[in-house]
Parts: sequence; structure tokens; C-alpha cells
Amino acid sequence: MVVFRNATQDELAAILEWAAREGWNPGLQDAAAFWQADPGGFFVATVEDQLAAAISVVNHTEVFAFLGLYIALPTFRGQGIGYRLWQHALKHAGARVVGLDGVPDQQANYAASGFELVTATTRFTGQVAAADHAVIRRAGPADVAALIDREAAASGVRKPRYLQAWFTSADSRQTWVMQGTGGIDGFCTSRRCREGVKIGPLYAETAEAAQALIAHVAAKMDGPVTLDVPDTSAPLKAMCQEMGLMSGFATARMYRGTPVPVGQAQSGYFAVSTLELG
Repeated sequence: MVVFRNATQDELAAILEWAAREGWNPGLQDAAAFWQADPGGFFVATVEDQLAAAISVVNHTEVFAFLGLYIALPTFRGQGIGYRLWQHALKHAGARVVGLDGVPDQQANYAASGFELVTATTRFTGQVAAADHAVIRRAGPADVAALIDREAAASGVRKPRYLQAWFTSADSRQTWVMQGTGGIDGFCTSRRCREGVKIGPLYAETAEAAQALIAHVAAKMDGPVTLDVPDTSAPLKAMCQEMGLMSGFATARMYRGTPVPVGQAQSGYFAVSTLELG
């Protein structure tokens, strides 16, 4: 018998291990922060009490949700279980606008469920020259509200519970702030993953600030760095290419409901927090 139900926090950790096997390279401590975003937003399908598929539909605000972590174990693919779980989980969003970052070859399937393509996101990965910067400091609790506001201005949507947790330091995750004479010139969160380090979100007012933040992360956390850069952030895409970072897979950013405005990213330097929660 197939059962569709909410996932537990322990099951979310297991789902992220599935994601690692799919090559999505999640962070070492993503589960706790993801869970705080919306504990009711993670779902599984079980077959005879065995986990078979998973999905997240996280309600960030009263008007916006984000869909991710859509995975079926290989044994259970092609049986319609994943799609039935998709339908079950989307009810959690209610009338909210729902966003997702999906692989391009699934665009037609997402479109059949009412999602429209708005933009795309490209993953860039590689080694960068490491350099400590004296004006870059660790973010503290007093910074969090301002950082949430700045990320919302760049991405077009607010994700307060998620980013409250995301911007709180963990053993393998840290947020960095570049302090300018007139205030914050930029910030980013870095987290150690199964392979290397992911930077996201990143927001910077200038190219110099973006480069300094990326170099600072490289100095603090060894290994190749990865950024997921939306097409709306053309300056950062160009910078990644100039730095010698290699472009990997691309995802399609799609929305069900009124498309979310792209914010200020098109004129700044912006990388998304995660492809899983937006």
C-alpha cells in the first residue's frame, strides 16, 4: 500500500542523503536549517512502510512557497508514485505562488502542472585564489534582519524563517559581511558540502565586493567553491567565467501563479541560497 504523509526531521536527513547520491551535493548541515523553514513542508511516499519518494513544498510566507527535493528512489520510479506525492504535497501551499528550480528536461511536466518558465540558474564550480580581507567579518545576530531584507530585495521574495536559520552560524556554515564606510557592501553564506564549499546567498553592490567575498570564503574553507547564479544576475555570471569557474548543469526557475519579480539581481551580483528552498 502506498501512503503519502509528512516527513520527520530524521527522514529529511535521509532525503538529503538521496540528494547527495543524485549528485546534488547538499551541505553537511542543511537538514536543521531546512526544517526550521517549515516543519510541515516535507513529504514522503512509503510503500509497505518503506520510503519510496520525497518532495518539499516549503511555505516561506503567506503568499509564497518553494518546491524542491523531488526524488523517487530508482526502485520506485515509473510507477506514478512521485507524481501522486507531488499532487499531495502541493496542497500544502494552498493559494500561494509556488516556485521551483527544475531540470530543463522536466519543464514540460512542470508546465502541465501550471508552472511557467521565468528564468534559469547556472551552477559554477572551481578553485579561486584565496585572500583574507580585513573588512569582511562574521555576521552576528544583530545583522540577520538586514541581511534578510537585502536578500529579499535581490531575489524578489522574502524567506524569513529559512534565512533566520541559514544566517545563524553552524559548525560547517558561516555568513560573512563586508563592511563598507557607509554600511554593508555585500554578504554571503558559505557552507561545507559533500564536495567543496557552496556560496549562497551572495549579494554584493560591486564587482570588487563580490570578488572579495568569494576569495575570503576560499581562504576560510578549503576546496572548490560553487555558486548557483540566476540569469538575472548577468554581472556575476560574467565574473564567474572570468575567474575560471566551470559552468555545470542549469536549472529552470518556474512559478505557479503570478511570477515573482526578479528584484534587483539584474543590476547587482547575486547567487541564490539553495536550489532546494530558493
